[in-house]
Amino acid sequence: MNSLEGRIQASGNPAKMLYHSQMGRYAFPIPSEFTHWMEEMRAWRESAALMDQSFHMTDLYVKGPDAIKLLTDLAVNSFAGFGRDKAKQLVCVSHEGYVIGDAIVFGLEDDEVNIVGRPILPNWVQFFAETGGYDVEVVRDQRRLDDPDKPRLTYRYEVQGPKALDILNKVNEGGPLTTKFFNMGRITIAGCEARTLSHGMGGQQGLEIWGPVEDGPKVKAALIEAGAEFGMRQVGARAYAAAAAESGWVPSPLPAIYTGEMMKPYREWLGANSFEAQASLGGSFVSDNIEDYYLTPWDLDYGRVVKFDHDFIGRDALEKMAAGPHRQKVTLVWNAEDVAAAYAGLMDHDGLAPKHMEMPAAHYAAHPYDKVTKDGRFVGLSIAPAYSPGERAWISLAILEPEVAETGTEVTVTWGEPDGGSDKPTVERHRQVEMRAEVHPWPIHEASRLGYRSQT
Repeated sequence: MNSLEGRIQASGNPAKMLYHSQMGRYAFPIPSEFTHWMEEMRAWRESAALMDQSFHMTDLYVKGPDAIKLLTDLAVNSFAGFGRDKAKQLVCVSHEGYVIGDAIVFGLEDDEVNIVGRPILPNWVQFFAETGGYDVEVVRDQRRLDDPDKPRLTYRYEVQGPKALDILNKVNEGGPLTTKFFNMGRITIAGCEARTLSHGMGGQQGLEIWGPVEDGPKVKAALIEAGAEFGMRQVGARAYAAAAAESGWVPSPLPAIYTGEMMKPYREWLGANSFEAQASLGGSFVSDNIEDYYLTPWDLDYGRVVKFDHDFIGRDALEKMAAGPHRQKVTLVWNAEDVAAAYAGLMDHDGLAPKHMEMPAAHYAAHPYDKVTKDGRFVGLSIAPAYSPGERAWISLAILEPEVAETGTEVTVTWGEPDGGSDKPTVERHRQVEMRAEVHPWPIHEASRLGYRSQT
């Protein structure tokens, strides 16, 4: 049982294996809070926030004549003309057209890229780099959780919010900053040159900054000092875990790798201790068929980046899916009375209390999937519930059937797992409750929705 495939064969059912996995939600190995999570979340809307992303993501460096060809063969989106100082999202699907994952690709040179994200896509790309006959070399820089004793190669910070560029211009000792959305540039801070990417995790303007790990403390100190007058706050793990719900990014689609003969060599390549082999499923949506958890690019609003101008794994399947119909990604705003009743239920003296809604991020598994219904009929999935201080509301992202995805539609989210909860250590004994929720666009913050991609 030294591979993912071995674990699946031993368990007999990958859905049950993951539902009862002992792993909790995806961890961010930074302090829980620097001040208070609520003020840290407000900061990325009202002033500026400093996020330390140096530890929770995997970096895969791919270098060689076939680096771009490798990406082109795997990505649903086009990499024509991609190279130095360009960046974009990498989205990959299985042979059957279901999402494996997404990550950010940084063009370090015309023949060298860095793929940054949760381990899923770095693993997928590395498998083909090693087995597909490509003329490339790979260097893997593990996330801290996978190799805690090995220093990272780079630091990675993000400064975002309405005052982010004021702070960055104040500390910059180099040339003008590159601020056009998803373009890369350079910055010099405290005598240390770093590279930048213009984008923001919470849907606000800002820059991601990275450089040699030994420069990290000096750069961070300069940012903190400069940010003081602008009200910048450092963001801890509690607030960071809730950022995805506000920004509209689904961070945790289950990779569509657990079934199919064409995927078997990959499952045999992945170790028994890999993220994919240990990650947990959780929530009120429960199925014995793992494929019921698979998502399409259109479910995640990635249909807009699918380009049929190149051959890639899954192209034939996506061409058949393209005409639809497709589910739609939305934001759900949960009913305040129902949420309050769930908290009040914690004081009930009879029977089981509702599942505790930890603030600000209430997801308790690596892949959280809650059931959404309309008039008792299953209509989709709710993912990554979180409390938003800016909205003064509990929100989640959802993937819904098109007929209920209109703004203002009321649906019902089932909160909590059935039968008193699974045996995951992050799940207490509890009862399920129903939460009314209203459909809204994503991201929930109107200014972010209208202006995020229009940065110049």
